[in-house]
Amino acid sequence: MFVLLTGAKGFIGSQLLARLCASGHKVRVVTRTSFETSFSDVEVVLADLTNPETNYDSLVSGCEVVFNCAGEIRDEKAMRSLHVDATGRLIAAVNRQASAEHPIHFVQLSSVGAYGPAQGALRIVSETTKENPQGTYEETKTIADSLVMKGGSSEFFSYSILRPSNVFGTSMTNNSLRQLGKIVQKGLFFYIGTARRDAVATYVHVEDVASALMLCGFHPLARGEVFNLSNDCPLSDLINGMADAQHVSRPKWSVSETLLRVMVTVANRFLRLPVTPARIDALVSKTTYPTTKIRDTLGFVPEKNVPEAISELFTKRPIV
Repeated sequence: MFVLLTGAKGFIGSQLLARLCASGHKVRVVTRTSFETSFSDVEVVLADLTNPETNYDSLVSGCEVVFNCAGEIRDEKAMRSLHVDATGRLIAAVNRQASAEHPIHFVQLSSVGAYGPAQGALRIVSETTKENPQGTYEETKTIADSLVMKGGSSEFFSYSILRPSNVFGTSMTNNSLRQLGKIVQKGLFFYIGTARRDAVATYVHVEDVASALMLCGFHPLARGEVFNLSNDCPLSDLINGMADAQHVSRPKWSVSETLLRVMVTVANRFLRLPVTPARIDALVSKTTYPTTKIRDTLGFVPEKNVPEAISELFTKRPIV
């Protein structure tokens, strides 16, 4: 098939590009800057998706599937322009081209951030959970999802939306997991409250995300559906995996959550500490994202065991 891919230079998009080419698809890549690739069936188009003057119809023309993986994770001022405005223009172009040429399937890469941040209490998040995005990135991605669903009401336009949790892999640019691993390696990590026995780590490997995107793009039962994707495990399993990968002792110590929160609140008035209320929230979270729907609908189960795969962050050199 002929596929349009946005965000091909990104962490997830680059993995998807390799998977598409390996499967024999011809891919049109949209990029603002130069793009070099060793794949033969890749057409590179220089275009700025945030520019209203960009010819979106020419980008979409001839394509049967569109993967919208473009995302801005750092510059909040650019998020609405790319996530909402550009997606809206892309959807409009897809509808026009689909009506004139042939049906087009639109795959939107989103985030479980659409459901809101993790909380201390046990929370099971499914695709039917009420959306409650907090933060510019989460809010703009969720708005984009709604645009996709509205655009998909046409008989010529179908869609699938994939909402992964925290995605990791060797080439990730976010260093939060590596920083956590350093704390474990130095013997400075401690559990907070009851986290050692009941906190949940919500991660999924980038290769599993690419596999799920492929199913969203080409499996007929994926049409018109939203899928969450995570490979949850106990936080203690993740931490133990980090310790084992670096050949150090597994952390065992715990501190009172209430006491730590009080200390952090007071200390942060005078100092800039690495421990923040948000990080405490993440380390005591009991939120889970079951993958029941994508398993039952598409037969997909993540292959990369998180506590085992986390070792690649400490044993492999990042790909730049």
